[in-house]
Amino acid sequence: MTTLDRPVALDPADLEAAHGAHNYHPLPVTLAHGHGAWVTGADGARYLDFLAGYSALNFGHAHPRLLRAAHEQLDRLTLTSRAFSNDQTGPFCRDLASLCGKDAVLPMNTGAEAVETAIKAMRRWGYEVKGVPAGEAEIVVFDRNFHGRTTTIVGFSSDAESRRGFGPFTPGFRSIPFGDLDALAAAVNERTVGVLIEPVQGEAGVVVPPPGYLAAARALCTDANVLFVADEIQSGLGRTGATFACDLEGVEPDLYVLGKALGGGIVPLSAVVGNWDVLGVFTPGSHGSTFGGNPLACAVGREVIAMLRTGEYQERAARLGRVLDARLRDVAGASPEVRAVRTRGLWAGIDLVPGGRSARAVCEALVRDRVLAKDAHEWTIRIGPPLVIEQHDLEWGIRQLAGVLSS
Repeated sequence: MTTLDRPVALDPADLEAAHGAHNYHPLPVTLAHGHGAWVTGADGARYLDFLAGYSALNFGHAHPRLLRAAHEQLDRLTLTSRAFSNDQTGPFCRDLASLCGKDAVLPMNTGAEAVETAIKAMRRWGYEVKGVPAGEAEIVVFDRNFHGRTTTIVGFSSDAESRRGFGPFTPGFRSIPFGDLDALAAAVNERTVGVLIEPVQGEAGVVVPPPGYLAAARALCTDANVLFVADEIQSGLGRTGATFACDLEGVEPDLYVLGKALGGGIVPLSAVVGNWDVLGVFTPGSHGSTFGGNPLACAVGREVIAMLRTGEYQERAARLGRVLDARLRDVAGASPEVRAVRTRGLWAGIDLVPGGRSARAVCEALVRDRVLAKDAHEWTIRIGPPLVIEQHDLEWGIRQLAGVLSS
């Protein structure tokens, strides 16, 4: 066999670039193993995970309780479709409804599917309950939102690259500035069926609304007979130091939209949670999913819910979040590259000074220092480690960031 005849062993990242559609631009690291807040590269190097799969890995990599639940169910039953009942979907719906203080759950797979489900619920509720004329329903959304990647959802995104080349888009959405109560009051009218909001805008760079805004928006929706729908796909399930970010202002939405951490970082699992006066608009055949509510995902989701019931992870996120906030403000005070810092629980956005190093460049430098974070648009770094991270590891990671920003 000649040299030319021998198969060429390509790096997994090279294979991804050669055969995977280029809808992502990964940072220069290839990961092979993970445990807790640490991951190991294909080359054997260890890295501290400061992203946690965009909050899908709130409980870290390979959490033993979640792995055990998955393994036990994997040996029993993985899929029935919703054509038949199974012994996990009903208990999962009961448990999640209880966690949310609601009556009913509609399980799906991905966050985008859950958002689409919520959009359907708002519209059908608007027509059948509120009495909006057919085809005229409007939903209020917010500038710089991120709710997913379907054509309907990117149609009301303000991110040009998310929209480019994918139109025409679905009508019926009105986008307003985030955190502006006057703009919200002006946008709501007799055709408005819902307000779809991220209590913290994650993809925008962990943008927190002004104090009292969520409560005021909730009250406005109640007065106008409009559904208040909280997309807590990234902010929910412990990330902000409470079970839901809405809890921090004592706000209860009409619908919760959940995903990411609900599947424990093992399987896709999402859900819309509400009361029957809203979710009751769905009837057999009006909505569905072959894998939505599958027993494997529901078994993992039930264990996630059980872990959250203790309050341990919420308290941990709140406590470590205070450490994160203090240390990052020290970094900001020492580095001329940092323009602003925002935190909410164990979640932070770090704005860099425009015109200097980009967030991508800083994250690439962090990879070399064995920390994995992610840029959120050109000048913002997003940090959100697993809630199981140890305080000394969190502080080590922030020291690495401080070193990069001082170099």
